[in-house]
Amino acid sequence: MKAVVCTKYGPPEVLKITEVKKPSPKENEVLVRIYATTVTAADFRVRSFTIPALFWLPARLMLGLRKPRKSILGMELSGEIESIGKNVKSFKEGDKVFAATLQTFGAYAEYICLPEDGPIALKPNNVTYEEASAIPIGARTAFHHLKRIAEVKPGQKVLIYGASGSVGTYAVQLAKYFGAEVTGVCSTSNLELVKSLGADKVIDYKKPDFTKNFETYDIIFITIDKCPFLACKKALSKKGTYLNIGRPMKSLKMIWTSLTTSKKIVVGKNSPETAEALVILKRIIEKEQLKPVIDRVYLFDQIVKAHRYVDKGHKIGNVVITLNRDVYNRKWSKEV
Repeated sequence: MKAVVCTKYGPPEVLKITEVKKPSPKENEVLVRIYATTVTAADFRVRSFTIPALFWLPARLMLGLRKPRKSILGMELSGEIESIGKNVKSFKEGDKVFAATLQTFGAYAEYICLPEDGPIALKPNNVTYEEASAIPIGARTAFHHLKRIAEVKPGQKVLIYGASGSVGTYAVQLAKYFGAEVTGVCSTSNLELVKSLGADKVIDYKKPDFTKNFETYDIIFITIDKCPFLACKKALSKKGTYLNIGRPMKSLKMIWTSLTTSKKIVVGKNSPETAEALVILKRIIEKEQLKPVIDRVYLFDQIVKAHRYVDKGHKIGNVVITLNRDVYNRKWSKEV
C-alpha cells in the first residue's frame, strides 16, 4: 500500500510517498481502508519538531531522536472497515467509520489497523468522508474541554480565543449547542465566518487593545496561546474556568492564580482516547447542530503542498487530504 513517510524532522519536503506492507488486523482490531485524513497542528509539530525548549529532550526521547519513531504521521481519518479480527464485536466489514490516531499516528496511508475499543466510531451519515475526517480531534477536544472540564451550562458566557481554527470553530458551535452566550475572537477576515457558526459577539484580535472589549466570562477557552493571561484573568468571573490547550504547562502567574483565587486554571489537558465523545458528536452532527469547517482539500500526493499551507499558520477550520481523486476533481480541484 502507499503511505506518506516522514524521513526526518524538518520542512514539508521530508514527507515522501512510498510503498509499505499492508497491515493485517489482530484479534481485537479492525482494518480500515482510509478515504480521507487531515493535516493538524499536531502533525505539523511532530514533522517539524516545533517543541518548546524546555520539552526538547523528553520529546525527542518519546518521538524519536533523529527522526519520528512512528514514521507514518496522520492523526485523524475516515474510511470503511475492510476486515475485522476474530474477537471484534462492535464493528463489521463495510462499516463507515471515523477515528482519531493521536497516540499511534498512521493515518497518512491507504490502510490502518485500529483497536476496536479505541477512539473509533460509525461515521455521521450526513457528512462526507472528507468532512468526517476533520471531526475526531478538533471537535472532540472542544467537547471535552467545554462539557467535561468546564461543565458549560445554559446562560453562561463563554469567550473562545482562536474561534476560526479547527478547535475554535467546533467550540463556538458546541458552546451555543449547550446554551451558552458565545463571544468569538479571531482575525478581521474571519469575523463573518465565526458569526455564521453561532457566535453572539465577535472581537477582532488585530485591533489595538482588543482585550479592552472583554467583558466578564464564566469560561475563557484559549485555542491558540497568544492571548495575554493577565487580560484573561481580569475578564474571568470569580469562579470562572480558564482553558488553554496551547500551553504544555502553567506559568507562574497561572499557578499563583490557582492558589490564591477561586478561578479554575486548566492547561494542556488531552481528551481521553476513547470513542465516547465521538459517539456523542455523531448524534449532534446528525441533528445538524454541528458541522466541520473545511478550509482546503488536497489529494494524497499533494501532502507536501498541504503541509506547506498549514505551516503558514493561517488555516481556517481544517485542512483535509482525500484519497479519492474522483471526489477531489468533482468538488475541490479548482479551490487549491
